Amino acid sequence: MGQVVRHKKVKLIIGFIFKDGGVLKKAESLISKKFGPIDLQSEVIDFSHTDYYKKEFGENLKRKFISLRHLIDPENVYLTKLVTNDIERRLSDSGKRTINIDPGYLTLGKLVLLTTKDHSHRVYLRKGIYAESTLKFHRDTYLAWETTYPDYESDSYIQIFNEIRKLYKKQLTEV
Repeated sequence: MGQVVRHKKVKLIIGFIFKDGGVLKKAESLISKKFGPIDLQSEVIDFSHTDYYKKEFGENLKRKFISLRHLIDPENVYLTKLVTNDIERRLSDSGKRTINIDPGYLTLGKLVLLTTKDHSHRVYLRKGIYAESTLKFHRDTYLAWETTYPDYESDSYIQIFNEIRKLYKKQLTEV
């Protein structure tokens, strides 16, 4: 019989897809108020891997990632998606989202995204929220699964997640 042990705290990450930098700033501020200070911000990256958001947001979309300084308990991670969904609603204009906010978390072995959409490779958590292991860490870098979104396989994203992992690894030694 296996020994039940408590999971280490995990590193909260948030991805944004947006058009308006002002809306991004508001979203980052609301997230910081809820989850604490940001300790890493990626550069703003062109988001051109899919047309999925074109109808809702238009063209020339951007992507940015942040990580939060405070580590979180993975047992209640589903709450982060509920909070980010609420922030999306608050920043909506005439019932249309102005920003897409994708929370997830990183461990030394994987990157997990949270979603409201069920699929064969996603695990139900609570309150309509699912988790998906999006990347695995192997031989000094994150690697994709066959179900990984194409943009998450890109070198620019992988580089960001590797940097966040370094922060997280250092934090684990300080606890």
